[in-house]
Amino acid sequence: EVQLVESGGGVVPSGGSLRLSCAASGFTLDNYAIGWFRQAPGKEREGVACISTIGGSTFTYYEDTVKGRFTASSDFSKNTVYLQMNRLKPEDTAVYYCAAQWYYYCSAYSQSSDFPDWGQGTQVTVFS
Repeated sequence: EVQLVESGGGVVPSGGSLRLSCAASGFTLDNYAIGWFRQAPGKEREGVACISTIGGSTFTYYEDTVKGRFTASSDFSKNTVYLQMNRLKPEDTAVYYCAAQWYYYCSAYSQSSDFPDWGQGTQVTVFS
């Protein structure tokens, strides 16, 4: 059974940093894509980052508003994907989710509906 567990959310001031973790079980990260999505109150869920390792090559995608501030990475020894978030802004406040899809290439066309398996989410709050 595929399971994803996010952690690392919290409350930080504007300009601060957080590192989110997405611990995977029931599968290994090889040939899987992990997407990071967020949903703020009253807003639709949006993709912010995606990382996939297919055939030994790693592909990443970042949404424009987080490019240069967020970095996704994978630790295969821990079967965990991380989202390092720097220079956080109040508009980054949301519940953050990770999601998994097998043999999927991350791109600008990635959508939440492409990912069948989801974690429970972790709250990130950035205050000004």
